[in-house]
Amino acid sequence: MLEGPKVSQSELAKRFGVSQPQICRIIKNRERILSEWHRSGDPERKRKREGKDATLEAALLRWVEGARSADLPVGGPLLQIKAKHLAEALGQTDAEPGGSWLARFESRHGLAPEKPLAEKGDTEQPTSERWASTVLPALLRSYAPSEIYSCGEMGILLPGESAGDRLTLLLCANADGSEKVPLRAVGESPRPHCLRGVNLGQMPWSYRASSAAGVTAPLFAEWLREFDEGMRRQGKSVLLLLAKREARPYLQLPNVRMVFVPPAATLALPLDCGVTGNLKGYYRRRLLRWQPAERGAGHPTLLDVLHMLVQAWGDVSPALIAGCFRAAGFSPEAIADVPAGGLLGREQLERRGLRDEELERNGELGDADRNGEEAGELAAERPCPSEREVWASLATLRRYLECRATSPDLFQAFYELEDAVHLVSAG
Repeated sequence: MLEGPKVSQSELAKRFGVSQPQICRIIKNRERILSEWHRSGDPERKRKREGKDATLEAALLRWVEGARSADLPVGGPLLQIKAKHLAEALGQTDAEPGGSWLARFESRHGLAPEKPLAEKGDTEQPTSERWASTVLPALLRSYAPSEIYSCGEMGILLPGESAGDRLTLLLCANADGSEKVPLRAVGESPRPHCLRGVNLGQMPWSYRASSAAGVTAPLFAEWLREFDEGMRRQGKSVLLLLAKREARPYLQLPNVRMVFVPPAATLALPLDCGVTGNLKGYYRRRLLRWQPAERGAGHPTLLDVLHMLVQAWGDVSPALIAGCFRAAGFSPEAIADVPAGGLLGREQLERRGLRDEELERNGELGDADRNGEEAGELAAERPCPSEREVWASLATLRRYLECRATSPDLFQAFYELEDAVHLVSAG
């Protein structure tokens, strides 16, 4: 209408039912209004409404644009988590980016909900072959094997009275196997009875709760920030490879570069190539070794299971982890020397080697016991404690460490002592 025949401002005011000064202001600010209208994500909008937290919205909008350009998920729950994180970073403690705030933000900026991956066109996501042949090699060349990490999840069912209850483990390790990040376990109960009185901050594991024992987006974001802080303390800048899921938010972290692996049947993450299976095997062996009659207890509690899982995670060898990274193609080293079916053979060799080591240690411990008995004949004779008394003493010691430990490293010495008692008992 402004481009057509000249019409007086009074005539325009009468036609649209507004005052003449309003028409005057619109004509005066014509270029700015048109520019903002073209930039708007919704051309049908007739009013320009800005949120109360303009700085927060601008920062969040920049993050959304960067994430979408990298073909990363920016769904509603993830967007809300990022908004809260940015509000904290900006010092806006009064900001509460809840669901209604998020809906208004998406409406103002035309951020339609993303389609699921299955509905996206092939042109919107790189093929797995192209990603594996071009993107991945460039990434791996920029980091040493000790700086390349991958994370994954593993689910187990709790035994005993909690049978049927699920526990999800969040696993993470680097490409040369030199670092296995402490386990993060997610269960259904927010305050398990067996964890009361336990100094949770000094355990070699961590526990969180969620519905259906799943790793939700907030829980994963919390773990990411803790992982980033751990890398900062080590003075490392690392690459984290992980599968793209709705519950896995993308965060811009100073010490961790997150890269989502394209979903494809031809690409398997390293931890899925034998590490989780190996961990489950070690855990099941320890679970079968549980002796309730000698321990004076019933089925293992959640606390017992968490300790067994940490011990099983420690049993997984660095060589196996490195081999799984090479077999999956996520290591800078060549994988030509890995034979077909090598992972299964490696896993079997690892277990066989561990059994041989246990047999040797059994013999050594047996000799030590005989020497101890000979020396005991010269001293005042004390009755030999029963196995039940020994296990009760170990349970007391473990409980003492759970309540009073000042470092998770103390549990490694306890686990070695417990394994030694198992070997003596089995001999």
